[in-house]
Amino acid sequence: MTGSPPDFDTAFRDRLRDLMVWRRDVRHFRPDPVDPALIGHLLELAALAPSVGNSQPWRFVLVEDPARRARVIANFERENAEALRDYRGEQARLYASLKLAGLREAPVHLAVFCDEATGQGHGLGRRTMPEMLDYSSVMAVYGFWLAARAHGVGAGWVSILDPIAVCRDLDVPAEWRLIAYLCVGYPAEQTDEPELERRGWEHRRPAGEFVLRR
Repeated sequence: MTGSPPDFDTAFRDRLRDLMVWRRDVRHFRPDPVDPALIGHLLELAALAPSVGNSQPWRFVLVEDPARRARVIANFERENAEALRDYRGEQARLYASLKLAGLREAPVHLAVFCDEATGQGHGLGRRTMPEMLDYSSVMAVYGFWLAARAHGVGAGWVSILDPIAVCRDLDVPAEWRLIAYLCVGYPAEQTDEPELERRGWEHRRPAGEFVLRR
């Protein structure tokens, strides 16, 4: 489709910034189900993400089987207990008090993988940076996250998992690498402030601190 692009005016740009600010990592969910048609729509939007060589390496797995979900929850609890051992004193006490996943409450579990054996794209752009396949999949995750927020749905990215065990428990091809495990549902609370910042774990720094000039 060709022609004139939409007019992304100041009002739209302000709303886009609002969307980015209010895109929070959600760990507290209401039990309300999410319409499967809406999830399908969000996945279609996620698949609009850019990808190296137009490879579209993302693979989405909706984890609906209770037994598989239970294994993922056990995986998280095991790894979270191991992670706690890395901290001492007050930081350990704070870590133990944090809610770091909404796996039990979220009505939707979505695992996102990268198919590292895909032939789509014919290898373009990956010879010197093969990790671009993973980065492309991350772009799809972020697209899903923003689209979900725009529909009033929250997402939480669970990284405290053994990825090899997740791949085994979800019975995916050996060539797939786990990129993200998302808890998805309607947030139990609405805030534009990261929970970890509110709880005193870490504070965001201004963008200027990360900019270098050469």
